[in-house]
Amino acid sequence: MAEPNWKNRTLWTGDNLPLMRGLNSESVDLIYLDPPFNSKKTYSAPIGSLAAEASFKDFWTFDDVDRLWVELLRETDRPLYHVIETARLVHGNGMAAYLGMMAQRLQEMKRLLKPTGSIYLHCDPTASHYLKVLMDLVFGKAQFRNEIAWQRTSAHNDPKRFGRIGDRILFYSKSSLKTFHPIMAALSDEQRARYKYQDENGLYKAEQLTAPHYSPTRTIDWRGVHPGANRQWRFGTDELERLYAGGRILCRKDGRPRKDGLKEYLHESMGAPAQDIWTDILRVANTSKERTHYPTQKPLALLERIIKASSNPGDVVLDPFCGCATTCVSAEKLGCEWIGIDIGEKAIDLVESRLQDAIDELEMFHPGDVIHRTDLGKLPRYTVHKDALYGKQGGDCYGCGEHFLKLNLTVDHIVPLSKGGTDHVENLWLLCQACNSSKGNRSQVEFLKTRMSKRRPVLEWLVAPKRGERLFRAQG
Repeated sequence: MAEPNWKNRTLWTGDNLPLMRGLNSESVDLIYLDPPFNSKKTYSAPIGSLAAEASFKDFWTFDDVDRLWVELLRETDRPLYHVIETARLVHGNGMAAYLGMMAQRLQEMKRLLKPTGSIYLHCDPTASHYLKVLMDLVFGKAQFRNEIAWQRTSAHNDPKRFGRIGDRILFYSKSSLKTFHPIMAALSDEQRARYKYQDENGLYKAEQLTAPHYSPTRTIDWRGVHPGANRQWRFGTDELERLYAGGRILCRKDGRPRKDGLKEYLHESMGAPAQDIWTDILRVANTSKERTHYPTQKPLALLERIIKASSNPGDVVLDPFCGCATTCVSAEKLGCEWIGIDIGEKAIDLVESRLQDAIDELEMFHPGDVIHRTDLGKLPRYTVHKDALYGKQGGDCYGCGEHFLKLNLTVDHIVPLSKGGTDHVENLWLLCQACNSSKGNRSQVEFLKTRMSKRRPVLEWLVAPKRGERLFRAQG
């Protein structure tokens, strides 16, 4: 695991993909993300509110850059490609573009998580089923932990169907070594109703003093009562006597203890273990002090539950779509380090206003800043991979598709160093000198888009090309 190459309480503004590419691997303990839902809506905060001027459009189009990146998946990750292509066939280009955007970022998030780390993706039923398949592919289906249903409100007027009042939170871990602490939730009305008895100490319920048999030393008679066939006392004799003397055990008329007579008081209850349906945390009310009027704001209680469950004090929490910075605020209050990324600069103002009493200084980066990984060690100069790349590409330029001698091809970065790319061979390709000069500081897919926009031949990535065959095929 690498040391973080950023400072605690850092907030970046800009596209989270190139910024995450610049963060060290296995340096984050917990990721929570509340990305756009592909809802086909425009969200904006009201004028005069704390989040005024904050807005975003949740529309997605399958432009040439998105489409080319997905086409490249046919070579690099065919299962992922087929999921996105299936969504396109069923729902159209908008859903495919949205999933393509999410797939790129989920791959980076997996790299950033420590082996003990976890990720919680907040979404709604619009795309939750497709996102779950993406996460099964990226993180591994064995690392799926829960699909949490969060009841965000008590009712919603949907006259032609059942009211939609819930979101989904997909919980995955990096490995079986995950950090997890059981969380106790408030008792429901039904659970509280079980405390139907009362004495001078308050409301209580009667619970079993026995349990399935596994310890011979607890199967003895106690005060003239046997625990029963294949049963044992839940406590040792000393503890049973203490409970009996303290009036915590109900007795029969003859003074013998009842096997179902353990008193458990309501005021001593710590609650019930949280399950995968959360109904006890409602959305931020219009009159709540924590309300910023930021579109899609989530309650602090929701993030606090997630952070408590899957991190320890001092751990690093990342929110790559931090919006009004609820994750950052919750992490700060719980003693965690945090970093946030949001494409809108309004997030900076919201963090400062919401944490002005807790933070003396907040270091922030802006879209033009570039962060570089420090966990790569000393890599050889990237040009040493030219021979291997020439064999992989069969001597073809990946830009124009023409065949060249090796000396006429140059090694280029698929994702430029200025946008978070590295010198690893996986981030390199060969271009002819003309294509390399034309590409400049653009990424691979941005460059290929210009080839299309100028009505030059469209390049199609061939699946699993054989040595000596063209990797690209020109189409009119």
